[in-house]
Amino acid sequence: MILTSANTLENKEIIEYKGLVTGESLIGSNIYKDLFSGVRDVVGGRTSQYEDELRKAREVALESMEQKAESLGANAIIGLKISYDNLGGTMGNTILVTVYGTAVKSE
Repeated sequence: MILTSANTLENKEIIEYKGLVTGESLIGSNIYKDLFSGVRDVVGGRTSQYEDELRKAREVALESMEQKAESLGANAIIGLKISYDNLGGTMGNTILVTVYGTAVKSE
């Protein structure tokens, strides 16, 4: 599956537009992780635990979107966008990772 943020495929002709496909994933965090993350940010460290969780959530969302595109008979997704939204929460934060693009069939 070809994934691109461009609206075209270089050196390939788009034969058919299959429609919009999306994928979502949620990450929950708690107040203790948030506090630890804040301390690391103050001392200049990177919060690799959050980076790993964001990467995993993005991969899950992308896989979900790809499966939907494949079920439509597409072999590429163009115009790919990735969005991160903080949904809040009482004891921490919930991050929603959303990916979307146009499923297409190319030569």
